[in-house]
Amino acid sequence: MTQLAFTGTLGQFDFNHWSYHIPVPDAISSQMMDEKHRRVLVWIKDSGPHHMALMKSKEYWYLLVNQDLRSKLSLDDAKSIPVRIERDHSEFGHEVPEELQVLLDQDEEGNGYFRQLTPGKQRSLVYIVTTVKNPESRMRKSLAILHHLKLAKGKLDFKQLNIWIKHYNNL
Repeated sequence: MTQLAFTGTLGQFDFNHWSYHIPVPDAISSQMMDEKHRRVLVWIKDSGPHHMALMKSKEYWYLLVNQDLRSKLSLDDAKSIPVRIERDHSEFGHEVPEELQVLLDQDEEGNGYFRQLTPGKQRSLVYIVTTVKNPESRMRKSLAILHHLKLAKGKLDFKQLNIWIKHYNNL
């Protein structure tokens, strides 16, 4: 896996709440993607890897940097930032938590519905489970996700899913 490094700066768009980003030089972004693949692993100030996507503005490619990451790494727009980047070859753009993987392996129907979802929806569901630190809570979220997908015959409804997640958290 080829890892490329560059020195970036924190930029900010004026037009939306997803404004903080790190511009990526064209020479690097072009090596990290093709027509169907823009997911990358990113190390910022040696923290990482962070699963991200290369995004395109009118002028350049960039990586979104959320408030949590900016705070954790003390990023501000006045300083240079060391960045390393490599192509993300993971299936879902995130590492699949063990609890979700076990359930997908054991539940043929739930796995079938999960696999029918778009890659973005699959990635969102994996991320929902990934954000939880406690293994028991990850298992509850995983159970809620598969329960919802089976009841809804694969039609993902995030509002309904949140109700199921709350239900499973209260068990």
